[in-house]
Amino acid sequence: MPLKIIHTKADWQAHRPTRTLGFVPTMGALHAGHIALVQQALAENTHVITSIYVNPTQFDNAEDLAKYPATFDEDCALLEAAGCEFVFAPTYATLYPDRYRVRVMETEISQTLEGAHRPGHFNGMLTVVLKLLNFIGADAAYFGEKDFQQLTLVRDMVAALHHPTRIVACPTVREADGLAMSSRNRRLDATQRKLAAQWSQILADVTQTCAQVKAKLEALGFKVDYVEECWGRRLGAVHVPAQVGQNSIRLIDNVALPYRMKPK
Repeated sequence: MPLKIIHTKADWQAHRPTRTLGFVPTMGALHAGHIALVQQALAENTHVITSIYVNPTQFDNAEDLAKYPATFDEDCALLEAAGCEFVFAPTYATLYPDRYRVRVMETEISQTLEGAHRPGHFNGMLTVVLKLLNFIGADAAYFGEKDFQQLTLVRDMVAALHHPTRIVACPTVREADGLAMSSRNRRLDATQRKLAAQWSQILADVTQTCAQVKAKLEALGFKVDYVEECWGRRLGAVHVPAQVGQNSIRLIDNVALPYRMKPK
């Protein structure tokens, strides 16, 4: 069936299917990683809806928000080809009738790693995710493991607030050279793109300590926000250096750690 674009609650109430529904929240600029989420949702549900909304409340940098790729028509074509039936494309007024006066806050995990370097980011992310989950009313929502801290916080929020939607984690999809797929990759020039592959490869070398990984990255010219281990993963964030007069591109990634025997 042709892709149906939903803008309002009334429109969704008129079209919402009664059988099992999977939901994939996105900010657009879709790539194969997003499509993998849609495919898993399709494999586990009768119907699938994807949201496309660049959420301003989770950006701590106005320039970063302004540069986020807008590819709505291309995104819809990809989703229709993948078999997705519905796209939810709300306006700010639809999602934030209160102008973001009411928001979701988490007070521990959200203050570390990404939260320490992007103040307010997780408040905006959790708030919009809760709004989307409430609006869509899906049986399951699908999130990629690339944003592992985000995934952890969404799981915790759903459990704490007794939300009925089940949160499903999906493996990170990578390019052939190991770089995690990301909408931000579109902004990398050829030199940055080659360097970015080394970032992912160095992070994934679990024979090296976090301090050794950080030192190697800095020696290559990366600005490192963090390389830390928690939740059985190694997580990191770097700024890929750019030519003079251009802005660096910030990338995040994480890898699962092998089981480590505790010393006796």
